[in-house]
Amino acid sequence: MRTPVVLVIVALFGCGCTVGPNYRKPTASVPPTYRGLAPDASASNSSSLSLGDQKWAEVFQDEQLRALIEVAIQQNYDVRIAATRILAAKAQLGITRSNQYPSVAGGASLVDQRNSRSPLTPAFDTGVGQVGVSAAWELDFWGKFRRATEAARANLLASEAARQEVIVTLVADVSAAYFQLRALDLELEISQRTLASRRESLRLTHILADGGSTSMLDVRQAEQLVFTAAAEIPLLEQQIEQQENLISILVGKNPDTVARGQKLTDQPHTPEIPAGLTSSLLERRPDIRAAEQQLIAANAEIGVARAAYFPQISLSGNAGFETNALTSLFSGPAGAWTYGASLTQPIFTAGRIRSNVRFAEAQRQGALLFYQQTIQGAFRSVSDALIANRKSKEFRAQQELLFQSAQDAARLSHMRYNGGVTGYLEVLTNETNAFSAELELVQAQLNELLALVQVYQALGGGWQ
Repeated sequence: MRTPVVLVIVALFGCGCTVGPNYRKPTASVPPTYRGLAPDASASNSSSLSLGDQKWAEVFQDEQLRALIEVAIQQNYDVRIAATRILAAKAQLGITRSNQYPSVAGGASLVDQRNSRSPLTPAFDTGVGQVGVSAAWELDFWGKFRRATEAARANLLASEAARQEVIVTLVADVSAAYFQLRALDLELEISQRTLASRRESLRLTHILADGGSTSMLDVRQAEQLVFTAAAEIPLLEQQIEQQENLISILVGKNPDTVARGQKLTDQPHTPEIPAGLTSSLLERRPDIRAAEQQLIAANAEIGVARAAYFPQISLSGNAGFETNALTSLFSGPAGAWTYGASLTQPIFTAGRIRSNVRFAEAQRQGALLFYQQTIQGAFRSVSDALIANRKSKEFRAQQELLFQSAQDAARLSHMRYNGGVTGYLEVLTNETNAFSAELELVQAQLNELLALVQVYQALGGGWQ
């Protein structure tokens, strides 16, 4: 009759209650639309389609850039470190979950002793053999271990979301670094082309000066144009090699050259960016999901702390064989067993349990505030990115007009100088303006692509 009674007791205690608050998803303040959308973008905003839902290979279509991103996801050290944190969180979950179950251990011992004869005692041989199994189980009647397992599982999910956030950042960093490299390449190409043109102008000016058709002042001014363009080249070459080193490190390699794909001006990108529904951002962005899982874990820890108020109930037992005659170790008379239960109730802890509960509650409140702050920061980053995307396009369009005007002014000044209407100072001024305007146009084109990267990252794209 004892066995059924024990089983009933175990079942009763095993299905006990769970103290502590159950998690409820907090209400988030979600704006109806993203600030920064173009005035005519209401239709795209009402759609569930979003740039953040697209895979990075669909957004960045340069084959060399795709290859760099693929290698980076596989070899980047930050991604690999994040993966090891997931493995650690999985192991921690297994450790915590094991506390819900009994622990069983087996053992055996064999002792053989012989004493020689002495004046007081005769010689004798003794042998003791023991084989047994012991078990111990702290019943999770108040849900302490279940809450701890809930927290460990949430920490695992937070680690997985953190790895996704690392991938989002990595995709954005590699893309931005690649576009910056292509911008430097284009600036170097412009500087080399401008230098060749200005050297030819300097040669012609020397010929005119030697023939008495112009003065040495024009020669010196033509030299200034040459030196200005020549000074840009070593600086750009330095920046290009350093940018290649940055990209190499991002993809998990030692500093090396980087293969190029399409030119900066040929990079395909979506003219209109669909932002999608604001509510979907909460599920798409890994940092928001990681913050929520941290909140879930903190909420579960309150239950762990509160369970310390209640009695700790443990069951223990062992069974086996023990005998002095090793030949009869496994016979009936050699059998032995014990079992029992214990209950421990905290009486005086000097406020330790109460302080632990308050600490857990404060941790949960901090996690809640961090979760809300992360959501707010996410909407700000999307808004900033959308504004940057829209304004960078407007700036690039104006910069194109400025460059065309400066280029035409340089052409007209050359015509006026060759016709003897004006001096070379006018050519110097307009050539300098045209060169600066062309370099600034490259920066405007780069900023437009960087704004696309910024929007894609802010919308939580790249980890899919």
